[in-house]
Amino acid sequence: MSVEPWGRTELGEIERYTLANGRGLRVRVLSYGGIIQGIEAPNRDGIVANVALGFDNVAGYVRSNAYFGAIIGRFANRIAHGGFTLDGVGYQLPRNEGRHSLHGGRVGFDRQVWVADPITGADQVGLRLTLTSPDGDQGYPGELSVAVEYTLTADNGIRIDYRARTDRPTIVNLTNHSYLNLAGESAGTSYDHELWLNADRYTPVDDTLIPTGELAPVAGTPLDFTAPTAIGARIDDDFEQLRFGRGYDHNYVLNGGGRGALIEAARVYHPRSGRELTVLTDQPGIQFYSGNLLDGTLVGTGGRAYLRGAGFALETQHFPDSPHHPYFPSTVLSPGSDFRSTTIYRFAIR
Repeated sequence: MSVEPWGRTELGEIERYTLANGRGLRVRVLSYGGIIQGIEAPNRDGIVANVALGFDNVAGYVRSNAYFGAIIGRFANRIAHGGFTLDGVGYQLPRNEGRHSLHGGRVGFDRQVWVADPITGADQVGLRLTLTSPDGDQGYPGELSVAVEYTLTADNGIRIDYRARTDRPTIVNLTNHSYLNLAGESAGTSYDHELWLNADRYTPVDDTLIPTGELAPVAGTPLDFTAPTAIGARIDDDFEQLRFGRGYDHNYVLNGGGRGALIEAARVYHPRSGRELTVLTDQPGIQFYSGNLLDGTLVGTGGRAYLRGAGFALETQHFPDSPHHPYFPSTVLSPGSDFRSTTIYRFAIR
C-alpha cells in the first residue's frame, strides 16, 4: 500500500491510497467520498488497464454529480418526494432529483472527507474508512457512525464491508457506485459486455424512476438477464421501463438475497479482453445502471469524454424507496443494532 496527497477541497486535504495484492489487481481509493478512483486489472494477454470510470483530479469529483466510484449514503437510490415517516414522525430530505431525494441528498457521503486507516497483515491489504454523520444530516434522524472497509483478496476480489450504528431510529441503505468498463475506462461503450443477473424479478418504476411497489417477473421482457446477454442487445427496445430510464436503471430482486449469506448476484464478461467480473453480496437487491445519462460532458482519467453507455454500475443494496413500501425489506436501523453488509467484486480472466 502507498499513500499520496491528491489535491484539496474546501473540506481539507485529500489523499489517494493505492492497494495492490501482488496478483495483478491494483485499486486506488480517495479519502474524498471513499471513492474508488481506479481499478487496474489484466486482460487475457496480461495487459493491464484501468476498468473504473473516474477523473484524474479531485476537482472533477467535486463538480460532477455522476457519483463515480463513491460510497453512497445515508440512503442509496431514491426516496419519493424527499421524505419519509418513522415512528409517526415525518422527516424532510433534500429534493435533489426533481421531486425526489437521490443518494442521500445534496451533500451525501460521496461529498464527505472520510478518515482513512490502512489495514495491513501477512495475507491482506486494505483500507478502513470512517465517518460520523450528525443527527439531522441532510434531514435524517440520529447520529450515524459508519465504517467501510475495502480489502483486496487473494483471488482478485475487492471486498467491501459496511458497518453502521445509530443513537436514534433512522434509515440506512449503503452501496458503492463504481462505473465499470471491462475493456478499459476510455474504451467506449460497454454494450458488448455480456451480463447475467441472478434475479427472476425486478421492481418496476414510474416515469420518475420511483418503484410502483410491484415485484414483476423479468421473463419475456428486455430486463431479463437470467441468461448471459449483451448489455446493448435490447437497450433501445420499445419497452416502457426502458423509456423511463433511457436504458437500464432498475433494481433487481436477487434470488436468495438478503438472508445474511453471500450469494452470486451478477457476472459480466467482456469477450474481447477476457475480463470477467463476478459480484457477490448479502443484500436483497442490485441496481443495474447502464450509464444512460453520460453525454460527453465528462472527461475521464484516460482523456476521453464519456458518452452514453461508457460504463455500467451494479449497486448492491436494499430496494429504492423502501420507507414507502412496508413489504419491501426494511431499511430501519435502531439503537443497539448494527447495520452490516458485505459485497465482493471479483475479477478474473477467461
